[in-house]
Amino acid sequence: MKIIKCIDVLNEWIGRIFSWAIIVLTLLAVLEVIERVVFNSPSIWGFEVTTQIFGFYFMIIAGYGLLYGSHVSIDVVTYYLSEKKRAIIDILAYFVFFFPFTIICIWEGYLFAAKAWSIKETSMSVWGGPVFPIKTVIFVAFVLLFLQGVAQVVKKIAFLKGGKTSC
Repeated sequence: MKIIKCIDVLNEWIGRIFSWAIIVLTLLAVLEVIERVVFNSPSIWGFEVTTQIFGFYFMIIAGYGLLYGSHVSIDVVTYYLSEKKRAIIDILAYFVFFFPFTIICIWEGYLFAAKAWSIKETSMSVWGGPVFPIKTVIFVAFVLLFLQGVAQVVKKIAFLKGGKTSC
């Protein structure tokens, strides 16, 4: 269970650290609005950079969201079930839906990022900023999400074997 604790701590710290990206995003958006409205001089990079920061923000903290159960779930079926039955259904759902999806996204994200890095891909905008770093975030985010999914399943199995709490 030490590795599970390490995964939880990793996603906890990534969530805590990179959640501050929302402050940077907000400040850049305010700056862009001031440049447009007050000075009538919008930047050529503002929209693209804020879009990339937003993409980074919501992707990189996906594992943190899973750790705290903040992802969307449909509890209509499981609401009235016991905690143990819910854990069983959750485990099945992880293996049928979650793990196949994240594995495909990890693989495709890796290919997507590798190609972008190989050509040092830039955007097609006037600014032409680099996009290969943000494409790498897709791969990293899904690896973190997959690891957190493994941790959640192991905790649910431990619960079913007589542990005290479920996830």
